[in-house]
Amino acid sequence: MASRPSSHQLLVLAVALALVAGLFLLPKGIVKPKEGKAELSKDAARTANRDNGAAAPSTASVDGAAPTGATPEQPHMAIAPEQRREIGALLAKYTAEPDPAAKLRLASDLAGKYRAVEKFDSAGYYFEQIAVARPGEQAWQRAADAYYEAFSFATTEERAKLLGAKTKELYERVLKNNPDNLKAKTNLGMALMAGDNPVAGVTLLREVLAADPKNEEALYNLGVLSLRSNQNDKAVERFRELTLVNPENANGQFYLGVSLALTGAKEDARKAFTKAKSLSTDPGFTASVDEQLQKLN
Repeated sequence: MASRPSSHQLLVLAVALALVAGLFLLPKGIVKPKEGKAELSKDAARTANRDNGAAAPSTASVDGAAPTGATPEQPHMAIAPEQRREIGALLAKYTAEPDPAAKLRLASDLAGKYRAVEKFDSAGYYFEQIAVARPGEQAWQRAADAYYEAFSFATTEERAKLLGAKTKELYERVLKNNPDNLKAKTNLGMALMAGDNPVAGVTLLREVLAADPKNEEALYNLGVLSLRSNQNDKAVERFRELTLVNPENANGQFYLGVSLALTGAKEDARKAFTKAKSLSTDPGFTASVDEQLQKLN
C-alpha cells in the first residue's frame, strides 16, 4: 500500500528529526525521565487537552485534583464547537457514572472521540482505563498505540520524554502478553530513543528485522535513526531497502532523497525526490519535495 503523507506529517517528522538528533548529543543523565508513574498519570490527564478548552478530561474527573500549572500544546486539529459539546457531555457523564461497566463504555466513546480530533494522549488515557479494567494484548495495544501517536507529535524534549516513558510502559505490557508482537516491538524501540537507553531501541528494531526482513516500519525507523546520528551512508542503505520492499512508500522515497543528497549523490537524490512527488497529491508534501529539489540545483 502506498504511503500518503500529509503536510502536517512531514512537519512532525522534521520536528522529530531535529528533536531526537538533540537527544543523541546529550549525556544520558540529562535525557532520563524524572517523572514517576503517579506523576505521569496525572500529567497525562492534565495535558490531555492541548487547546485548553472544555473538551479536556479535567483532573477533577480522573484524580480528584484541579489542574495546576498545565501548559497545553497547540492542538493538531481544531475542534469544532459541535465536537467540543459532544466530548464535554461525554466527560460529564463519565465523571458522574457510578456503574463500572457503563463507565467503561463511556471511556471507549471518549477515546474514539479524542482520536477523531487527534488528541492522542487523551485517547490513550481512556484506552488505558479500559485496559486496566479488562487487560489483554489488544486492550493494552490500543492504549499504547494512542500514546505512541501522541509521542510522535511531541515538539519538545520534555514532552517526548514524558510520552515516551508512558508509551514504553504500555508496550511492555503488550509484549508481556505476546513477545512476538512486531508492531509493539517497533514502536517500543522508537520510544526508547527518547529515554536514557537509545541502544536498546536500536536493538529492538534489529530484532524486528531479523524476524521480518521486509518490515517497512522497522526499515523506515532505522533509516531515520541513521539520519539522526549522521550515519548518512547507513540511512541510504535502509531507505533503499525500504523502497525495494515498497516502491510506493512516499516517505521512504523522500528520505532516500534526503540521505542521498547528504552523501553528495545529487542525481540519485533527484530521482528519489521526483518519485516521492509522484506518489502524493498533498500540497504540503509536494512543496517539501520541491524545496529539496531546489537545494540540489
